[in-house]
Amino acid sequence: MIQSVARSTGLLAMRRQVRTVLAAAAAAVLAGCSLIPTYERPDAPVAAQWPALEAEASRDAGARAAADVPWQEFVLDERLREIIALTLDSNRDLRVAIKNIEQAQAQYRINRADLAPTVNASVSGSRSAPNTTSTPGSVASNYSAGLGINSWEIDFFGRLRALNENALARYLATEEARKATQISLIGAVSSTWLSLQANSELLALAERTLATREQSLSLTKLRMDVGVASALDMRQAESLTANAKAATAQQRRLRAQDINALTLLVGQPIPEHLLPAVPSVAVAPPGNDATQSAPVTPIANTLSRFADVHAGLPSEVLLRRPDIRAAEQQLMAANASIGAARAAFFPRISLTGMYGRASTELDDLFGGAALRAWSFLPQISLPIFDLGRNRAALDASKAGRDIAVAQYEKAIQTGFREVADALAGRATLGEQLAALEAQATASRESYRLADLRYRNGIASYLNLLDAQRALFTSEQALTQTRLLERLNQVELYKALGGGWNDTAPSATPVAAKDDAPAQ
Repeated sequence: MIQSVARSTGLLAMRRQVRTVLAAAAAAVLAGCSLIPTYERPDAPVAAQWPALEAEASRDAGARAAADVPWQEFVLDERLREIIALTLDSNRDLRVAIKNIEQAQAQYRINRADLAPTVNASVSGSRSAPNTTSTPGSVASNYSAGLGINSWEIDFFGRLRALNENALARYLATEEARKATQISLIGAVSSTWLSLQANSELLALAERTLATREQSLSLTKLRMDVGVASALDMRQAESLTANAKAATAQQRRLRAQDINALTLLVGQPIPEHLLPAVPSVAVAPPGNDATQSAPVTPIANTLSRFADVHAGLPSEVLLRRPDIRAAEQQLMAANASIGAARAAFFPRISLTGMYGRASTELDDLFGGAALRAWSFLPQISLPIFDLGRNRAALDASKAGRDIAVAQYEKAIQTGFREVADALAGRATLGEQLAALEAQATASRESYRLADLRYRNGIASYLNLLDAQRALFTSEQALTQTRLLERLNQVELYKALGGGWNDTAPSATPVAAKDDAPAQ
C-alpha cells in the first residue's frame, strides 16, 4: 500500500515536471527565438597610442576632443563659415546622403511591418448561370464582405526579426554615412578655400615679380644703350620677364579653377563679396640714383585660421568617426543576415483567415438575412530537399560577415593612419615654416643687395638673376608651406571625427530600440 502511494506520488511529480518543461518550451516558441550570432565588436587592429604622442601631450592637456568641437567654432574665418553654411544647404552629395537615409528608413519600416499581420477588407460578388439546358435562365448570385489576413508568417524562429535587424543596421549605417559625408564636405570646402587663398597670394607674388623684372629689364636696356650692359644681360632679363609672365598666367588659371571647384562644392554661385581678393602689392619705382634700389614688399599672409584640436586616444577617437561607425553597422547587418539564413532551415508557418458575411442578395449583405462566413487556413512548410540552397545561403552570409569584419578593421586602420599623418604634420610643419620664413627674409635682403651692387656696377647681372630666382622660389615655398600647415589643421580635425557634433560614444553596440525610427 505504501509502495503504491509512493509510486503514485512519483508519477504525479514527474508529470508536473513534464508539464513545466512543455510549458516553458511552448512559451519560448510563442515568444520567438533568435538565431542571430551574438555580436562582439572586433578588437581594433592598431596601436594603443598615436606615434610620437609624447610630443602632443602638453598641448592636448585640458583641450576638448575634436568630435565635440562644432565646425562653427573650428573655423575662425567668418566668410568661410558663410560658405560652409551655403554648402550644407545646397550641396548635391549631401542631399543624396539624406535621401539614402530616408530610403533605408522606409525599407526598415517595411521589414518591421512584416512582423505584424496585414488585415485587409474585401467585398466580392459573383453571378453565374449553369452551363446546362435543363434550367435555362437560372442565375446564381453570391456576395460576401469581410476582414481577412493573407499569409501572415508567424516568426517562430526569428527569420523576420533577423531581416528587421539587418534593415535597422543598414539604416543606421546610412545615418553615419551622412555624417561622414558632411565631415568630408566641410573638409573639402575648407581645403579648396585655402587653396584659393594661396593661389591668390601666389598670383600677387607673380605679379610683383613680373613688375620687378620689368623694371630690371628697363634698367638693363638703359645700361645697354650707354654700353655698360651686354647683349647677354639683355637676353637674360628678357628671359626672366617672360618666365614671370608665364607664372602669372598659370596662377590666374589655378585661381579660376579653384573658384570653379568651390562653386561645385557649394552647389550654387558664390556671392562675389565672399571670394578672397588678390592681395594688392605696391611696387616702388627704382631709385633716382645708383645708391637706391626698389624695396621688396613681402606678400601678406591671408590664409584663414582654425582652432587647435585635441588628439585624444585611438580607442576614444576612432569609435567616434562616423565612417568607422558606419562600417560597424554594416558588420552588424551582416551578422543579422546569418540569423535569417539559419532560420531558413526550420519550418515556416503562415496563417490565412477571413471573417465576414455572405448573402445571395446584395441588399441583404449587411442585413439579418446574411450568413456569417469565415475561413481559417494555416500552412506549414518544411524544407526537405533544395540541393544545398539553404546551406549555400548560410555560407554566403558567413562570408559576408567576414568581409564586413575586414572592412571594419580596414576603416579603423585607415583612420589611425590619417590621424597619425596629421599629427606628424602638426609636429614638423611649424618648424619647417619658421625656417622658410627666415629663408624668405634673407632672400629679400640678398636681392636688395644684389640689385644695389648691380646698379653701382660692382656685381654682374648674373648675380642679380640668381638673387631674383632665389627670392621668387623662397617666397613660393613659404606660401605653399603655409598652405600645407593650414590644410594639415583641416585634415587633423576631419581625421579626428570633427565636423559633426555628436554625443559621447557608447561602450556597447547601438541598441535597436533607442535608434528605431518612428513608424
